[in-house]
Amino acid sequence: MRIGELAERAGTTTRALRYYEQLGLLPARRAGNGYRAYDEGDLRLLREIRMLQDFGFGLKETRPFVECLRAGHPDGDSCPASLEVYRRKLAELDECIGRLQEVREQVAGQFARAVRARDDLAVAEQPPQCELTEE
Repeated sequence: MRIGELAERAGTTTRALRYYEQLGLLPARRAGNGYRAYDEGDLRLLREIRMLQDFGFGLKETRPFVECLRAGHPDGDSCPASLEVYRRKLAELDECIGRLQEVREQVAGQFARAVRARDDLAVAEQPPQCELTEE
């Protein structure tokens, strides 16, 4: 298939495919007429790259998965190098989650303080009530 068809089937652009070629993630094969030629295996590589990008992986992080597929493995994450990328990404995510939890606790504390201050101000602004007056 030609580059336009591959881009359409993969849900990306021809520009992105050329960029992936420059990075060595996608093979740059040419047909006899000089056009780029791709097959179903290339579509599978692209789907793997796109899925990983959707998960937040950078293009450099996708390389072990692509190489694993190119080596003939049934899944891009069945090679040791891919598993190591998963480990690093999980550690990175755990660190981000920890930082977010700390920030959330700080924001929750500030929110509680602001609500208390507002409530204290509202009580202070109420006119005094005489106990002998009926309302």
